[in-house]
Amino acid sequence: MSLLLTMKEAYIAAKERWARKMAGVDKPAIHSVNRLPPGQREVTNFPILDFGVKPQIPLDRWELKIGGAVENPVTLDWQAFNSLPQFTDTSDFHCVTTWSQFDMLWSGVSFLTLVDLVRPEASCSHVFFKSYDGYSTSNPLDVCTDDDVLIAHHWKSQPLTVEHGGPARVILPKRYAWKGAKWIREITFMNQDILGFWELRGYSNTADPWTDDRFS
Repeated sequence: MSLLLTMKEAYIAAKERWARKMAGVDKPAIHSVNRLPPGQREVTNFPILDFGVKPQIPLDRWELKIGGAVENPVTLDWQAFNSLPQFTDTSDFHCVTTWSQFDMLWSGVSFLTLVDLVRPEASCSHVFFKSYDGYSTSNPLDVCTDDDVLIAHHWKSQPLTVEHGGPARVILPKRYAWKGAKWIREITFMNQDILGFWELRGYSNTADPWTDDRFS
């Protein structure tokens, strides 16, 4: 079976799971009995970690540029972004600094919706994220096209605060949280991988909490 066919089947399966969530049929999957990846501890607060810079982006000046190896590059303002189909999902959140929080309720736009909007080229293999504070990170395309990945603008039914990455941030529940950029500004579909800020500084490029994959 070719890699392209395998990725297509995984994408279709994720779309099917996403559709069931949108219909209110599916509930979040639980990875294990205790739900905690190796080396993690459960917390009930939401710690704030950043570079010390919290960019203030007025909604009338916010935009999300999506391009690269796609057929239909777009730049969305806040109104256009919120006019896309909206998605609410509950997932667990794992920070590389060893804390996890369960059942975090996010609302925003599913990454699958953005994929359908811009139509990545067949050669696309990775996605590069840039933030308003200069941060960057990358992920394989098949990681981003899971059913629980979204660009979130609400947490616990409230607008995402600037401290937690508002107006909008990337949520990738199956990766350590540094892979989901806060204050998202640009999404670039790539036909190769590019290391981001922490990946260039010794952090793992795969960042799988369930294999304790923290550092390269």
